[in-house]
Amino acid sequence: MLCFNDKIFEEFPVLETKNLILREIADEDAEVFFRNYSDSEVMKYFGKELHNNISQAEEKIKGIKEDFKNRKGIRWAVCLKHDNKMIGSGGFWRILKEHLRAEIGYELSKTHWGQGIMKEALTAMINFGFEKMNLHSIEANLDPDNTGSVKLLEKLNFVREGYFKDSYYFNGDFTDTGSYSLINDKQK
Repeated sequence: MLCFNDKIFEEFPVLETKNLILREIADEDAEVFFRNYSDSEVMKYFGKELHNNISQAEEKIKGIKEDFKNRKGIRWAVCLKHDNKMIGSGGFWRILKEHLRAEIGYELSKTHWGQGIMKEALTAMINFGFEKMNLHSIEANLDPDNTGSVKLLEKLNFVREGYFKDSYYFNGDFTDTGSYSLINDKQK
């Protein structure tokens, strides 16, 4: 019988790829979080208010650490190997352990867009989700106008399973949501 591997929460897992290190987010990463979460281009499709002070980034980091401690989520700092400085982040949340399903989310500093960094990072996260967490499926929900993210998910073999009209309300407007998923075929 398949079951979620809760042991992944015993010690924060560091992931390494050819060009990247995915490590635990540290208090020292608040400046990068603030820069990303206060950038209107980075946050264009997030449906959240922009950060206007560093204390909001510090609270975000605190919440990420609490989620890991409480076994509710895992989010990595995405870092280039040569300096180990955070340039973005990504990970799993809305983990449905009984259904072996989780939602993935991510963001990257715009100075690093278009370089294949997030594809490399997400590949490592997806492999971890399937091989270490025992996930059967990973979902991603996004604004369909975020064509860069749609293309990235499709390159990673995510399939659009749903399209929800006017499903998200933010700043006086309704936006649509595209729902994508990737199935772990090795579990069948």
